[in-house]
Amino acid sequence: MMRLIPWCACAAVGAFLLTGHAGQLRSLTEGVYSDGQATRGETLYKAQCGECHGNAMEGTVGPPLVGDGFLSNWSGRPLAGLVDKIQKTMPFNQPGSLSRQQSTELTAYILQFGKFPAGKADLSEAALPQIVLPTVRTSAAPAAPTSAGTSLPPPEGNLAELMRAIAFPNANILFNLQLKDPGNQPKKPLASSPFDYVEWGATVYPGWLAVDQAAVALAESAPLLLTPGRKCQNGKLAPVDRADWKQYVAALVDVAKLAHRQSQARNYDAFIDISEKLNDACANCHKVYRDKGGTEGSGAARCQ
Repeated sequence: MMRLIPWCACAAVGAFLLTGHAGQLRSLTEGVYSDGQATRGETLYKAQCGECHGNAMEGTVGPPLVGDGFLSNWSGRPLAGLVDKIQKTMPFNQPGSLSRQQSTELTAYILQFGKFPAGKADLSEAALPQIVLPTVRTSAAPAAPTSAGTSLPPPEGNLAELMRAIAFPNANILFNLQLKDPGNQPKKPLASSPFDYVEWGATVYPGWLAVDQAAVALAESAPLLLTPGRKCQNGKLAPVDRADWKQYVAALVDVAKLAHRQSQARNYDAFIDISEKLNDACANCHKVYRDKGGTEGSGAARCQ
């Protein structure tokens, strides 16, 4: 993939920066919102959010907003990040339409529904960066049981086909953020005829949603890139057991996970740096397993 040189020298900004000193951090158990604020948030939630997230915040089309899964996703992160996400990405059918005050009121209702106690004062903008959601410690999932009589189906495609199917198109979606802000793209009208499923699909998950999905696709590609028995384009077995191959796959996944976090935060500025990291992750592997000893991308040289 060709490196694009950014035309502006912007420093990547983290989505959830903590301000102040660690001693200033506050816990949700201290009563950081008021009952009145949560009541206003409840009214908004029923009108704008319940259809996707459920009347009990259990999650339907959208993810749950209470319980272990929600707390795990937001573990140890400042409350400002949650308010940012609501304001920039919700509601699903009209993202960015909620004011900062409304987003904060919705957050207060989420906290109330999650059994965090109310206080006397409203949750304020100044307090948001200092209030941190509880840290949830998660244990590694147990390994799937295996037996001598159980085997995975053989890979369908070779490594080049897999890269073209998953890595190439989804990486390009992330690279394209150097050129276009996904939060500022006009909605494309769907041609009346003839019907085109690809064009229609692009209108269902546009903008930042497409970036979210591209990052997830890359992050979840590791098991496929490490599947035993997969062949390279030159017919040799893919080097899935080699330490450097595993390192290159891990580097790709790390960048993809970073991209997913920043995409979820709708942090457009961060993708200048992410594009550089992604380009490096791809190039480091390509120069060893794709381009060495031949022209760039030549089939004979793929997987030395």
